[in-house]
Amino acid sequence: MKAIIAEKPSVAREIATLVGATEKQDGFLTGNGYQVTWALGHLIALGMPEDYGIPGFQKDSLPILPDPFVLTVRKVKKDKGYIIDTGALKQLKVIEQVIGRCDSIIVATDAGREGELIFRQIYEYLKCEKPFERLWISSLTEKAIKQGFDNLKPGSDFDGLHEAAKGRSRADWLVGINASQALSIAAENGIYSLGRVQTPTLGLICKRYQENKNFSVKYYWQIGLEHRKDFIDFKSLSSTKWDDKKKAEELLRSIERNGLATVTAVEIKTVTEQPPLLFDLTGLQKEANKKLNFSADETLNVAQSLYEKKFITYPRTGSKYIPEDLWAEIPDLIRALGDSPFFKEPVSKLKWGRFNKRIVNDLKVTDHHGLLITDRIPSALSAKENSIYQMIAFRLLESLSSTSSKEITDVTMEVLHCDFTLKGTKIMEPGWRSIKGSFSEEETESVQDLPNLKIGDELKIKNAVVLEKKTTPPVLYTEAGLLSAMESAGREIENQEERKILQNIGIGTPATRASIIETLFSRDYIKREKKSLIPTEKGLQIYELVKDNKIADVVMTAEWELALQKIENGEVDAAVFQKDMENYSATITRELLNTAIAKENLPKLICPKCKSHSLLIRDKIVKCPDAGCSWVQFRQVCGVQLSLTNIENLIHKGRTMLMKGMKSKGGKSFDAYIVLNNKAETSFEFENIKSGKKK
Repeated sequence: MKAIIAEKPSVAREIATLVGATEKQDGFLTGNGYQVTWALGHLIALGMPEDYGIPGFQKDSLPILPDPFVLTVRKVKKDKGYIIDTGALKQLKVIEQVIGRCDSIIVATDAGREGELIFRQIYEYLKCEKPFERLWISSLTEKAIKQGFDNLKPGSDFDGLHEAAKGRSRADWLVGINASQALSIAAENGIYSLGRVQTPTLGLICKRYQENKNFSVKYYWQIGLEHRKDFIDFKSLSSTKWDDKKKAEELLRSIERNGLATVTAVEIKTVTEQPPLLFDLTGLQKEANKKLNFSADETLNVAQSLYEKKFITYPRTGSKYIPEDLWAEIPDLIRALGDSPFFKEPVSKLKWGRFNKRIVNDLKVTDHHGLLITDRIPSALSAKENSIYQMIAFRLLESLSSTSSKEITDVTMEVLHCDFTLKGTKIMEPGWRSIKGSFSEEETESVQDLPNLKIGDELKIKNAVVLEKKTTPPVLYTEAGLLSAMESAGREIENQEERKILQNIGIGTPATRASIIETLFSRDYIKREKKSLIPTEKGLQIYELVKDNKIADVVMTAEWELALQKIENGEVDAAVFQKDMENYSATITRELLNTAIAKENLPKLICPKCKSHSLLIRDKIVKCPDAGCSWVQFRQVCGVQLSLTNIENLIHKGRTMLMKGMKSKGGKSFDAYIVLNNKAETSFEFENIKSGKKK
C-alpha cells in the first residue's frame, strides 16, 4: 500500500481518480493499493515563544534564538492568545493513520519551496521514517499527472529545496519575532510588526511616497511649432528649455516674424523588437495590475483557480522559458487554442513551421517553466478567470511570433539658431504586435506620421506657441511598480560589486510577493489611493523608526534571497545560513531596543470624562488608564482610522474634522463629524443634520 499526500483536497481527488483510489473515507480516498490524503496547507508551523516557555515582550528574553526549533500543530488566534486549529489537528491525525497503514509515501504537494516544506514538516513532526518519492509536475492535466507518476523522483533529490524552505521559514521567524517584540518594547505604545521582507518592502513604498511629496516642482518653458507638408500636419519642439518665460516669448516673436524652419539633420533607423517571453508569476501580476487593476494577490488566486481547473500550468513560477523537451508539445496547444472561436483569428497569424523558439532555454528554467495554457480549452469561465486566461494565451501566441520592426525618423530643424526636434514612427513589419494589434501602447514618447523630409528643406511655420511645462516627481508605486521594484531590488544598489552579484536577485519570491503586500495592508501600514500605494500614518511611523536600521535594508534582504538560492543548489551550508540569521537577528534586536522613540510626537491629552488622568494613545484605541473611569475611544470608526490630529480635535474642540468615506453596517458610504458631548459620550454629526446615534 502506498500513501499519496497532496496539498489540497481538489488535487488529491484528481490524483485519486487517476490511480483508482475511488472509495471515499473521512479525510482520504482509498483503492487499487493507494490511500490518497491531503494537507490543507501548512498543518505544522514553527512554535511561538510560549512553546519554549518564554514569555512574550520581555526585554530580558531577547533575542529569542531557539535551539532546536520546535514544530507545533497550526494555531489560530483566539481572544488574546492562540489555540490549536481543530481542523488542522483532525486532518493531521488522518495523515498519520494513512501513513501508518502504508509502506511508502508519494509526495504530491505543490512542486515548489513551500509545497516541499508543508510535507517535510508533517514528516518530521510525525517522526516518520518511511521512504518517500516526489511527484513533480507543472500541470494537473491527466497527461501531466500520468507522466509524473511514470517519472517519480527520489525524495532525496529535493533535500536542497527543503533546506532552502526551512532556512527561509526559520529566518522569517527569527527576524519577525525578535524585531517585532524589540520595537514594541522600545515604543511602549502598542504592538508593532516587522519582518525580513515585509519591512524593506514598506521602506520602498514610504521612501517613494516621501520623494513624491517632498519633490520641488520647477517650471520651465519650451516653444512648440506646427508645420504642414504634403498634406500631413506635424509638430516640433525646441531643444532649449527656458527657466525664464520672457526669454522664450522674445524668441517666439522673432520666430513668428521669420516664419521658416530649416531641416539640418535627418536620421532614419530601423528598430527590431523581439517578441515578449512567457509570463512568470510576477510578470503576470504586473500586467494584470496595469491592464485590469487586479491586486497581486487577486491575480495569484485567479491563476491558482485556473491551474486547479487544468486550464494553465503551475502559476507560482519564476521562469519565462520552457525546456527543450516541452517544445514538441507547443503545436498541439496552439491547435487546441485555434479551435476556440475567440482565438481563431490570432492563431491564424502565426507562421506554422516557423514558430519563434526564443522561449526555449533549459538553463533558465527554474523549479517550473514559464506559464502556459494546457490543451484543455475552457468554454465557460468567470469574468476574472477569462481575463487572466486570455492574458496568458495571448502572451504564448505573441512569444511564438516573428519579430516586429519599425522605422524611426529623428529630425532636427533650426530656426534663428535655435534647434527644434521631431520624431516619426512607421511600422515596417507588425510581427508579434499584430496578435493583439498593439503597435504603440508601449511607446513612452509621442510619435506622429511625417512627410518625406531631407536636409535643407525649408518648412513654413503654421503656428508657434510657448508651452509651460514642469518637472514631475517620482511616481507613487502602483502594485505593478512595487512588484518590479521588489523583483529588481538588486539593480538599484549603488555599490558596483554588490550590484553585479545581486543584479538578478529581488526581495521575496514570485510565490510570496503578493502575500507580503497583503500583509502590509492587513497591518494597516499601507492603503490604496486610486491605483497608487501610499503609507498610512502608522506605516510612516514604522518607517521613520527603522529606516536607518538593518531591518529596512533592501540590500541585506536581497543577499539573504541569494543565500537561499545557493542553499537550494547545494552551494551554501544551511547551518551557516541559520547562524548568520541568528547573528543578524541579535544585531537588529539591539538596534531596535535602542531606538529613540519620539514619544513627544504623541499629544498629552487629559481624559474628558474623569478630567484627571492622561490618556493612553495606542494604535487601535485611546483610553483612560484609570479602571474606575474606563473612558475609551476606538481609533477605527466605520472603516476609517482616527488620526492623531482628529483625536486632539475631539478632546480639545469637541469634534473631529469631517471624516470622509465611512461605511455603515449596510455598506453605504457616508461623511460625518465625530462629536463629544459634556458627558464624554461620542456621536456622529452630519453636515446639516445632527444625529444622536451613539457609536
